[in-house]
Amino acid sequence: MTMLVLLSCVVLLAVAGCVCVVWAARGGPRWVRAVATVTLAAGEMVRRSGRTGRKQGSDSDD
Repeated sequence: MTMLVLLSCVVLLAVAGCVCVVWAARGGPRWVRAVATVTLAAGEMVRRSGRTGRKQGSDSDD
């Protein structure tokens, strides 16, 4: 039960962050732009952390 509540909170925060990113792109208030910046930074950190286990030469993003 606790894991379900925790997972629900994480999903809710992720959805709220995505809404703020879209709203900030359309010129939302300052607090929305701040939340959007934090959301994008967290997404970038997650994306980069997925690459740490791979070899440097095996990236085929080019």
